[in-house]
Amino acid sequence: MITTEPRITVGVDGSAGSTAAVAWAAKIASRRHLQLKIVHGLQVAGLYYGGGMTGIGAATLFEAVQADGERAVADARALAASVDKDLVIVTELPNDPPVPMLIDESRHARLLVVGRTGTGGFAGMLLGGTAASVASHAHGPVAVVRGRADGTVPEAGPVVVGVDGSPNSEQAVAVAFEEASLRGVPLVAVHAWNDVTYEDTRGTARILTQPESLEEGEQRLLTERLAGWQEKYPDVEIRRQLVRDRPRTVLLEASETAQLVVVGCRGRGGFTGMVLGSTSQALINHASCPVLVVRPEKKA
Repeated sequence: MITTEPRITVGVDGSAGSTAAVAWAAKIASRRHLQLKIVHGLQVAGLYYGGGMTGIGAATLFEAVQADGERAVADARALAASVDKDLVIVTELPNDPPVPMLIDESRHARLLVVGRTGTGGFAGMLLGGTAASVASHAHGPVAVVRGRADGTVPEAGPVVVGVDGSPNSEQAVAVAFEEASLRGVPLVAVHAWNDVTYEDTRGTARILTQPESLEEGEQRLLTERLAGWQEKYPDVEIRRQLVRDRPRTVLLEASETAQLVVVGCRGRGGFTGMVLGSTSQALINHASCPVLVVRPEKKA
């Protein structure tokens, strides 16, 4: 069974993206009085099996990989402690591949945090599709820490949430309201209603022929999805944004002035069986602020 602990877990590999993730996670943990767990997957099994190395050569390389991992974790711990000297920090260096290790860690954390890219070495954790893989299969919310073009991670601006009426979107709205309330900032609720594909020919024709009536319905959907949450979080200022455009385009633009974008793992436009939608993928790869991907909680 999944047992969520009062902590935030961050994956590290020594890269610049990893460093930004640690600083961001430490600040969140400090403000919310949560423990911070720093993890690094050594991923050394390939050195012995299928890696073409045996004996002294493999042992020497293992020692080098382990030393790199220990250094990455030590640096991350020092950085987190510099954010808050009273922050409770624990570390772990399991001999496991990064993706399954991080997915397993997500069973027990309030939030799993990863950086946007990795080092690409044997111990590299977050290169290529790792962040997307973790966000796709995690047992809870995953934050991918991205920043502006100059490399800085924004701490000002509103929280932005994508709303499309799907069950995953409903969960994202709940999390976004909580984040906006905790941060004391406005919540921008974005509903882009012209999300069609070339395969959706009937939908395309419908939008082209009845845009006014469709817009009324989409406005009503957005209002209904926010109504109950406004009552629960009266302190949160709501800014509605109804746009006739593709969600990824609007949310990417909104990320340029936001401090956080919250989305579900897959919206109403995704194909059955998809674990991470195209909008979430685009944000993980290109957003200008941290992206929080909310997933349905797994029961086992």
